[in-house]
Amino acid sequence: MANTKSARKATRKIARRTAINKARRTVLRNSVRKVEEAITAGDRAAAAEALKAAEPAIMRAAQRGTVHKNTASRKVSRLSHAIAKLGK
Repeated sequence: MANTKSARKATRKIARRTAINKARRTVLRNSVRKVEEAITAGDRAAAAEALKAAEPAIMRAAQRGTVHKNTASRKVSRLSHAIAKLGK
């Protein structure tokens, strides 16, 4: 348990940041899941549309520090590559 005033404040701040980051991570995962479901279904148009909506959410999560920048770029790259393979 935090003993000092500053430690108690730090605990409160951490709790607030955790809640915010959890919400951002949820948005990120849901948007990626929608793209993956469209890819699994084989629907290229729906997958491309879902990626168009997911990419800003992924990059926003990276910009805000929820995920690393390289992780976000890798996710977008792999999803777009999977969509490109659907067209063949």
